Amino acid sequence: MIVDIHTHILPEKFPAYAQRFGYGGFVSMDHHCAGCARMMVDNTFFREVEANSWDPSVRIAQCDHYGVHKQVLSTVPVLFYYWAKAKDNLEIARFLNDHIADVVRRYPARFEGLGTVPLQDPELAIAELERFSSLGLRGVEIGSHVNDWNLDAPELFPFFEACARLNMAVFVHPWDMMAKEKMKKYWLPWLVGMPAESSLALCSLIFGGVLERLPSLRVAIAHGGGSFPFTMGRIQHGFEVRPDLVAVDNPYPPKSYLGKFWVDSLVHDPVALQYLVDLFGANRVAIGSDYPFPLGELEPGKLVASMPWDVQTKKWVQSGAALEWLGIPVNP
Repeated sequence: MIVDIHTHILPEKFPAYAQRFGYGGFVSMDHHCAGCARMMVDNTFFREVEANSWDPSVRIAQCDHYGVHKQVLSTVPVLFYYWAKAKDNLEIARFLNDHIADVVRRYPARFEGLGTVPLQDPELAIAELERFSSLGLRGVEIGSHVNDWNLDAPELFPFFEACARLNMAVFVHPWDMMAKEKMKKYWLPWLVGMPAESSLALCSLIFGGVLERLPSLRVAIAHGGGSFPFTMGRIQHGFEVRPDLVAVDNPYPPKSYLGKFWVDSLVHDPVALQYLVDLFGANRVAIGSDYPFPLGELEPGKLVASMPWDVQTKKWVQSGAALEWLGIPVNP
């Protein structure tokens, strides 16, 4: 069985939010030809997408072709809208969550779902989390930061408490990349900023004591944890030599949290993937493809299938780690 925890889905059409709310910055879909559309932010082109972005039957056919048994669906990070007015974002989040829940309801054997929340207002976010937890969604996708808050912000802790209380998995995806004003060429926000954002999120959760205070919280980080795994030595060393600057909110070393969170397998390199399994354990690395976007794995699960692992290791990465993160019983 192969379970892909990192896939994105869009509604085929969006309401005219700019007209409804009286300000812009929202995504719309320009279906300019059959089976393809332009994602537009106001009048600015953002991304070309195909029918596999919104049509479950196309997704299922492609999953069958690649041997993927189940996808975990989440929204596209550009739709987080943490910058918008919170009540407006709540309306959008409800629309997106109802769409994902409907797809899961219609195809329960093929899809699980993650919701999105207006995290700029934690009280509204918790209310929406509670609402869609009753719709069959398994968890929530959040950004690597929320405007000026990193994930250790005290304002966000009640939200993480609610995730733990409701047994909801948390998937952290980079967005609104840091220092993007210095990375205007070479697609650097996606190549450099995204890995840094994932490490920012994970360091914030560790050093801020979120994982320590909520040991039952199940968190997965996109893109193999970004740059975090490959700078783990530096992070641990910094904790040891400058505890006065690093260990100010949590006295426990970052290495003690290895194996207490999940990462996906999306690193595009067998040496890097082997390192993730060695560092975190096979039961904490789950297949993630970033389907259906080009920076993802073009053949979901291909890299994992190619690894020279024993049967049990491969089963953990192909499905066991994902099911455990989702809160679904795993057959040992």
